[in-house]
Amino acid sequence: MDSHWDYVNSLLEQDGELREKIREQVADLDKKARDMAGILDKIHSTPSKSINPLLDAVRPILHSCHETSANLAAIVPPSQFWRWKDMWSHSLRTVVYAAALVEYLASGSLISLQQTSETLGIKEEWKDRFCIAVEDYLHGLITMVNELSRLAVNSVTLGDYEAPIQISHFAKNLFAGFTKLNLKNDLLRRRFDSLKYDLKKIEEVVYDVKLRKLTI
Repeated sequence: MDSHWDYVNSLLEQDGELREKIREQVADLDKKARDMAGILDKIHSTPSKSINPLLDAVRPILHSCHETSANLAAIVPPSQFWRWKDMWSHSLRTVVYAAALVEYLASGSLISLQQTSETLGIKEEWKDRFCIAVEDYLHGLITMVNELSRLAVNSVTLGDYEAPIQISHFAKNLFAGFTKLNLKNDLLRRRFDSLKYDLKKIEEVVYDVKLRKLTI
């Protein structure tokens, strides 16, 4: 009987050690996520012509996530992705948001799930250990739209009257894409509903810009 409990205790210790190793890597990922979010927050007070240096400051941090991704993939045992993913989901969503916002600000386009994985150095063969869950990718996109609705307002304050119109087209297309999804996750569905308020805010800014004839 003692050997049975010794075995159970050894399993608990192994889990504890594994959890601590994962926690160390998640702490690193979280720091990178916070650093990128802090840099990107400056877009709200930066003229559009001066945004590129901010994007250049974020890109190396995104690239540094390659190492963290590889470390997590090496630590998590095979076929245990869903057991441990909640430990990194919050941080990973912020990183996805950063990658998505950088892509939009640089090219005006939507970053795909595959592109996001490549940006973070996440390999297809790791999918049973470490990858971007579809829900985490969608959460990151929603956060991007939240920030773009703020940017639409602040762009006008900075004298950029074209940005809100571009943001409006992009956000509407993204919203249309979301409406095609069967969202069963309650939190994700609630956050999707919040996009309606972001779109309304953006549309009000666009209407005000056009009303004042600030654009051609």
